[in-house]
Amino acid sequence: MIRAGIIGTGNIGTDLLLKLIKTDFINLVIFSGRRLNSNGMKVAKKNNIEITDTGIQFFIDNPNFCDVIYDCTNAFDAKKHARIFDKQQIKVIDLTPAKVGAFSVPSLNIPINEMNINMITCGGQASIPLLHSISKHCDKLSYIEVVSQIASDSAGMATRLNIDNYIETTENAIFQFTGTEKCKVILNLNPAIPQVDMQTTMFVKANSFDFEPLVGNIYEKIMDLRKYISHYELVMPPTINNNILVLSVRVKGAGDYLPKYAGNLDIINCAAIEATKKMYE
Repeated sequence: MIRAGIIGTGNIGTDLLLKLIKTDFINLVIFSGRRLNSNGMKVAKKNNIEITDTGIQFFIDNPNFCDVIYDCTNAFDAKKHARIFDKQQIKVIDLTPAKVGAFSVPSLNIPINEMNINMITCGGQASIPLLHSISKHCDKLSYIEVVSQIASDSAGMATRLNIDNYIETTENAIFQFTGTEKCKVILNLNPAIPQVDMQTTMFVKANSFDFEPLVGNIYEKIMDLRKYISHYELVMPPTINNNILVLSVRVKGAGDYLPKYAGNLDIINCAAIEATKKMYE
């Protein structure tokens, strides 16, 4: 069993906690935050997971407590934490847009030799597998735009603080995995009631597209993604107009912590677990 710790007890960290408990290869040994009365701490305590409110200090005081740490804090703190864990030679799976470690999209790459792996963002995990497929079936890819909307109620304080980091990190990862000349990323926090599901729409401009193989590859990739993100679905199939290809996907959550509209939590947490599984296989 892999001994795992979580630092960060907000929405992402709490949802991840409940998902890790259901795995048969990860043993969650510590849930570390700053407030013992937070909802996440209450969930951890209810599930008999050891908790602490000392944050990063716990790992400084207990350097060999875990084999892997999931950093679910924020981009600013994660950069500080990365230096500490690097000195301890502890593997980190970073679920913040801190952009410290190597980018990982489990259906495309697992940088197994890296000590710090960055899961990019929820929008990045939703879009990059398909954008990578498209990039292999087009001529002169010149522009990509990715627009994600998530329910405002699913966005915790760290997500709101990190919107600029979210945009920059997602754009950098898209450049890396597609080779596009230009890129733009937009994140909308939708306050609608009832809450909206996570949806990501992609606009891709190129001189030409090899359309039939492209579509076939996209559907293959979706089936591959569903192996670890069960509620990932195409809601707008690829359409081309004036050399711009448009498609849209939706991700519903499993409802482990927040209701099923919070697919943004599911997609990045499921990606992190899949990355862990592949690294240790």
